[in-house]
Amino acid sequence: MVVIFVPKESAAGETRVAAVPETVKGMLKLGLSVQVERGAGAAAGFSDGDYEAAGASLVDAAARSGADMVLGVQTPAADLCKQQKPGSLLVCTLMPGMSLPSIKALRDGKVSAAGLEFMPRITRAQKMDILSSQATCGGYQAVLLAAVHLPKMFPLMMTAAGTITPARVLVLGAGVAGLQAISTARKLGAIVEANDIRPAVKEQVESLGGKFVDTGTPPEAETKGGYARETSEEFAKKQREILTSHITQADVLITTALIPGKKAPVLVTAEMRKGMKPGSVIVDMAAGAGGNVEGSVAGQRVVVDGVTILGDTNLPAQVAADASRMYARNVLAFLGEFVKAGEVKFDLQNEILNAVTIVHDGQVRHEPTAKSLAAQGS
Repeated sequence: MVVIFVPKESAAGETRVAAVPETVKGMLKLGLSVQVERGAGAAAGFSDGDYEAAGASLVDAAARSGADMVLGVQTPAADLCKQQKPGSLLVCTLMPGMSLPSIKALRDGKVSAAGLEFMPRITRAQKMDILSSQATCGGYQAVLLAAVHLPKMFPLMMTAAGTITPARVLVLGAGVAGLQAISTARKLGAIVEANDIRPAVKEQVESLGGKFVDTGTPPEAETKGGYARETSEEFAKKQREILTSHITQADVLITTALIPGKKAPVLVTAEMRKGMKPGSVIVDMAAGAGGNVEGSVAGQRVVVDGVTILGDTNLPAQVAADASRMYARNVLAFLGEFVKAGEVKFDLQNEILNAVTIVHDGQVRHEPTAKSLAAQGS
């Protein structure tokens, strides 16, 4: 029987887990044997007893070496990758460009690795889309985090002590994270504006109660997969000029712009930020990819000119229970793509498997990563 191993995440601050009791039951229905490391789900609110009741076996960390598949959230460190047996499969958020030692260990150990962040944007793969599920969690948490640090309340309040005006929130980037941020901020009673270079999202922003800030549309604003493209410096300059007045009026600014495989674009310069009121809050959701805001620091909270800039790099981990549920359901759907009645048919002719498989049979299939390793002489 094919053995699945679900480890306790080793990355600092990572509280999510790649399988929850609900999806353990689903894996058993696929004909798989499931082993869960003791304490793997504790930080997300899932006890060892919950996993046992679902049908999983509780094991120690050493069980990784005997598993046919390892399911993770973040890329394991190289020493953990070396523990997997040849021919086994690692399924996680791989981030190969930032995990070269781990990729090398997987390649040299002839361990296959699927990076779920490379899931193709096709209808069949929607239920496997970890980027969307985790962005939903991140967009929600970004607003709550801003609300905690903002020295005023979000909604309009008519009280005996007078009227409290609503907070003004500006969201830059109206993808999944941005749309969830808009929705959450509106539910908390804020006045919300949003901007995106893709004109198609205007209707979505307005349907959630936000006002769309139109800065024009550059040529080829989005990829075939629906992601925003990197813009020219000329367009970026025009965009900044229009956005500046909206930024200075905002109590909360949330930035979500990411370019797959590249450094995040700078949307807010230090000069633009200087116009914000003291006490204002910025949540830079792209801080871990270089940042959309000049002055943001990945993983840190800084205060510049009276403005709090939050650079949290793992917002989904702050709502670990539901983020884990969503991620685990994505993983289960992915397993169902190639596991039938307990048999694994990992065929790279399959469009989904071909897109997400980064390492296979001793080869790095992701060209930019292969080039980076070659440049290091690895």
